[in-house]
Amino acid sequence: MKVLFCISNVPDTTTKVKFVNESKKLDVSGIQWVINPWDELALTRALELKDDAANGIQSVTVAHVGTVGAEPTIRKALAIGADDAIRVNTEADDAYTIAAQLAEAVRSEQFGIIMCGIESSDHNGSTVGGMLAEFLGCPSVTGVSSVKIEGGIPVIVREIDGGKEVLTVSAPFVAIVQKGIAKEPRIAAMRGIMMARTKPIKVIEPAACESLTEVVDYEMPKARAACKYVDAENAGKLIALLQNEAKVF
Repeated sequence: MKVLFCISNVPDTTTKVKFVNESKKLDVSGIQWVINPWDELALTRALELKDDAANGIQSVTVAHVGTVGAEPTIRKALAIGADDAIRVNTEADDAYTIAAQLAEAVRSEQFGIIMCGIESSDHNGSTVGGMLAEFLGCPSVTGVSSVKIEGGIPVIVREIDGGKEVLTVSAPFVAIVQKGIAKEPRIAAMRGIMMARTKPIKVIEPAACESLTEVVDYEMPKARAACKYVDAENAGKLIALLQNEAKVF
């Protein structure tokens, strides 16, 4: 069985966000790009499955929709342990086009398990995984916190209100994973970094696909109010501020 995990190339969470072109486009100058945190955990779990020979995982492939500027992030995934990569050579316009391009790129590859992070840390859309499953015509499972293989059958644990649900699913399927899928993201070792330089990245030109959404503009959130400090002995003032300004009770 082959495993595919899809990654987003996102700004580091410490990035100070700025916009250009009348607030219609992100200013990418000086941004440090990283693997989306949920995708990094998905990769870690995929590699853990491969580490156990009894699971029958043949390879772990990374897929991404983006331009050549995303290749350092893809190489990081290869350094962590992925065997190869697929990059669809086009801008990632919206969730629909990303899912459509990924589906066309991997349709003939016969992956048994396809993993997607539940959302990306930049857009927080939470829709690519479900759309990808629909394009591929295969089942999808959301809220996945555990993936195991028992007797050649994938066993999924997913979070539900008030508890957990355990189910089996036939391959191929899309697992939309959340935090808990792995304890900590795997770190690239020096040997992995050196090997990543020669691992193949298959570049595919995009299929014809029309974007269904358009960014009108971005708007920064309102600045937070300045902190007010209250003397430890002045409990009355603190209570008044909580009641009248913070409206906490």
